[in-house]
Amino acid sequence: QVQLVESGGGLVQAGGSLRLSCAASGRAFSSLSMGWFRQAPGKEREFVAVVTWRNGNTYYADSVKGRFAISRDNAKNTVYLQLNSLKPEDTAVYYCAANPFGTTAVTPLVYDYWGQGTQVTVST
Repeated sequence: QVQLVESGGGLVQAGGSLRLSCAASGRAFSSLSMGWFRQAPGKEREFVAVVTWRNGNTYYADSVKGRFAISRDNAKNTVYLQLNSLKPEDTAVYYCAANPFGTTAVTPLVYDYWGQGTQVTVST
């Protein structure tokens, strides 16, 4: 099993930055890929970014490409999501998730483990 705990969310003004953290524990992580998803009120869960532990391959949703950056720290068993140039439409609960296949999948269906989420609110 994998346990995931997100942190780092908060309230920021448009154009500001945040760094989200996802602390992982449990099974070995080298075979996993770690994704970030978000869900705004009244909207479906949306893919944001993913990184593989093994190779460090990354993939981003078009809506965040060039603004967000995903990274991992093997020593700390932690995945980060750097949020830059934030927009009000980025407001959502951000979830960390683990994909046991270790691929850069976009669909949430292959992510078996999920954190509780951390709220990001971007004001104008």
